[in-house]
Amino acid sequence: MGVHGLTSYVEGNRQFFTDLKLRNSQLVIDGCSLYFRLYFNCGLDQARGGDYDVFAVQLRRFFAALSECRVHPFVIVDGGMDQTDRKFKTLRERAQSKIREAHSLSRGAHGSVLPLLTREVFRQMLCELGVPLVQCISEADFEIASLAHQWRCPVLTNDSDFYIFDLPGGYLPFTFFEWENVCGMASERYIPTRRFTVNRFCSQFNHMNKQLLPLFAVVMGNDYTPAKTSETFFSRVELHREARGRGRRSSPRIEGLLLWLSQFPNPVDALEEVLDILGGRQKGALRAQLTAGVQDYQLPPHSRMAPLFSSSQHRLPDVQGFPAVLVSKPEWLLRGILSGRLPPVMMDVLVLQRVLLMPQVENTRLPSSHEASSGIRKAIYRILLNRARQDPATQVQRSRASGGKTRVDQGGWCPGSSAPSVVEEYDRLDLNLKRTSIEVHLTTTHPELNLNTLDRVAASVRLQVLLGTLGVMEHVLQPVPLHLRLAVCVTCFWVKSSTPRPSSSVLRCLLLGLVCGEFRRRVAQPGDPLHSCAATAGVCKRLDQLRLPAGQRKGLDLAVAHALSQWQSCMWAALSLNQLLGCPLPEPHCVWLFSGTLLHGVEAALRGGHQAESMLAGVVAGQLYTVLFGVVMGCVGQAHTAHSAPFPSADCGRGRGKRRGRGQSKRRQGGGGRNSSGREEMHPASSLENRFGLLSCEDDWDQD
Repeated sequence: MGVHGLTSYVEGNRQFFTDLKLRNSQLVIDGCSLYFRLYFNCGLDQARGGDYDVFAVQLRRFFAALSECRVHPFVIVDGGMDQTDRKFKTLRERAQSKIREAHSLSRGAHGSVLPLLTREVFRQMLCELGVPLVQCISEADFEIASLAHQWRCPVLTNDSDFYIFDLPGGYLPFTFFEWENVCGMASERYIPTRRFTVNRFCSQFNHMNKQLLPLFAVVMGNDYTPAKTSETFFSRVELHREARGRGRRSSPRIEGLLLWLSQFPNPVDALEEVLDILGGRQKGALRAQLTAGVQDYQLPPHSRMAPLFSSSQHRLPDVQGFPAVLVSKPEWLLRGILSGRLPPVMMDVLVLQRVLLMPQVENTRLPSSHEASSGIRKAIYRILLNRARQDPATQVQRSRASGGKTRVDQGGWCPGSSAPSVVEEYDRLDLNLKRTSIEVHLTTTHPELNLNTLDRVAASVRLQVLLGTLGVMEHVLQPVPLHLRLAVCVTCFWVKSSTPRPSSSVLRCLLLGLVCGEFRRRVAQPGDPLHSCAATAGVCKRLDQLRLPAGQRKGLDLAVAHALSQWQSCMWAALSLNQLLGCPLPEPHCVWLFSGTLLHGVEAALRGGHQAESMLAGVVAGQLYTVLFGVVMGCVGQAHTAHSAPFPSADCGRGRGKRRGRGQSKRRQGGGGRNSSGREEMHPASSLENRFGLLSCEDDWDQD
């Protein structure tokens, strides 16, 4: 929810905190705050799609520090959007702001945009590390506070609402959590931090009744309180003038309201006075609004999420308060949602039939990068809504008269006789957030693809649904390692569905990135045959040297960034579909699939004349690259030969960079050539015949 201005005020006043040496304790962690904090505060790349490998290293270090101090973490993350729509206006405003920040990053200026697959990398890493995680149905604040209240342990987050919740174990803001500075003797290691408690806070304001803090939060204004209500109150009440100048960071409005509230013995009397001040004819509506806001901070004696963290109990939590649509859904779906295996988009579609697509750094003169994954998202919508027409609880009636265009989804699915379901998608159009109504014609050819029976559908059928959506035949994937098959299918789909079509150098750099990630993964595993292989480690090191260093990241190649954002959108959607279908293909390790600064560096080297072969100087790595490239070209080659311009030059749509004269342009290498229109073509046959002078190229590459 967030109380306006409270974080900067409280953190600026040392007297509200006590020092704490955190050790030998349970710790409830706000997962979303954690991955935002770790990604943004460590200087990781945002403009080029993210460096998930470096992010994973930070996650390992963070949880290793907790383990060293015998701190047991329990992570809770946000789920879907609030079914009441109270916060939807705020969410739209944030999405619009992120579109502009992404545009700013694309032009070399400042911005803050979380790379698209960060949350999935976070979930997979916690699973690998054995850190328990639960995903809420909607916003996680209340469930985090409830669990910490029941267990009487501290909360680690970065949310001003936790200055309002009455938590026995206190609130630890990330700002003061020195996890990189573990102290103490070997047997008594601890993390230095500061703890906030409402008891200490209220003692600074005439020992006010702490039950008045929820009313303080509502009057000050949060995500659920209209700004007009707060401004009306402050324009009509005279606050204590002695409030000015308390502590290092002063806020006359915050301090004045706290001192004003401290004169009331209980929240009932204070609420009546607030209503009298606001006055007007809408007193009944105001009372309901303020009372509902206060209730948001009233914690129950027991957390409904606690059983999900118990190793001895596997029952679902109390579903009272869950959206009616979800209560009626099968247990396997609810378990997938609460475990985090199914992403929030599933809940948004089921409950609200609405999706907010995350902005990415891309060429804003082109259509949104999420256009490339539209076909995969429609498949998800069909499955989720396949029973929606028969379930009155899901019939969310929405007007389509407010300017959103409608796309009719036909594809290969046979529409039923009744009206199609509609999903509202919010995505970038130019520099604005645009609503589009997607008509989803539900399938009659696959009646078993509904949520009540989906978990019992044969794996072979679920696999065919996934591969059919991605446009890949199963036999084509036989030479590809199992855990890379989904990434290869996504790459095939991306090449065929992206506009403009990806260049040869971008496709090759993505495949080289997959090869590099695969071997870095294997080298890091002690039991793997390649763990001690010097040649394999050399391939990884050679490719890693192409990673763009921090000092050379000012000029962004917009064409490459846009194409890679399209690939990430397809990967995100395909991961979601695969998860919904019960993973008919093994889930790939996202941390090894994509590293933006590496891919941009490799693409620039390819475009500058280097060949993929010379970068791989290792037989095993070369063979894997050959397999991946051959499979992709086998899937997309025929589709592309039907077009007059199969692979546009990587120079198309590059934004404002220096143009080379005709005499200065370099001929691209690595199997590509030019057709009569001047665009770059791929020749699968000639590329596969070239079996790489794998070792002979090593010296040449070192000289380059």
